[in-house]
Amino acid sequence: MKLLLLFIACSCFSLGSSLAFAPGKATATGPMPAHLIDPAERDDHYGQPRNVAQYLVDLHDCNGVFDFCGGMKFQLVLTDKLRDYLVKVDSGSKNQPVIFDDTRFRMCKIPSYTQSAFADNIQLFHGREIRQVPGAAGNMNMVLQLSLANGDDPEGWTNEEIGGYDGWGHDVGRQWRTGDMLEKEGFTDFRGQFGMDSYALHHRFYLHFDKSNQMWLSAEDGCEGTPDRPVMSRLSNLFGLGN
Repeated sequence: MKLLLLFIACSCFSLGSSLAFAPGKATATGPMPAHLIDPAERDDHYGQPRNVAQYLVDLHDCNGVFDFCGGMKFQLVLTDKLRDYLVKVDSGSKNQPVIFDDTRFRMCKIPSYTQSAFADNIQLFHGREIRQVPGAAGNMNMVLQLSLANGDDPEGWTNEEIGGYDGWGHDVGRQWRTGDMLEKEGFTDFRGQFGMDSYALHHRFYLHFDKSNQMWLSAEDGCEGTPDRPVMSRLSNLFGLGN
């Protein structure tokens, strides 16, 4: 029985790897290593003070998947500009991204919160949820893109996205953008990167811990996700494969 489950788990990994969407500089296609998903191994790997910038880069480079809203699998994708910026942020630098504690479980609870389009690449990030992305890791054709704010990022928010931002409201009343719209607004290679049928909704994001020290990537409207645990980890817990 254990061998059968092991075979099933490995088959799932192989399927996910063959479908992995790898834009920009993403290189790895297998399941995420333990230091990206396990809080204790993460803290040991990234040190104290924690190198959050490198953690985000590693999640991107490993085609990391976030489980949002209890089952929606989004591949994390950093724009080239944001990745390059984060790589240069030294451990212990004042420019290190902040992971807020578990008392800041909604964006509106962080210090100096305002309903605006402001982002500083430290406490707040510009991002998009992008749908209908062929081959995105997680096998749901969804990507969560983070971009560099205030840095002339050609893949970042357009002037129209900044001017019309209202991400504190419900998705139903907000403006989703087609690939054609985004390309006309200035993101000229949107469909070239994400597919001809892709479309997007822009959000501000921030990072926080929960009471179990797990990290969450949260949108302003409250939808949030945490690094997805690999299939083998779930089967091990369920059937005692690790015993």
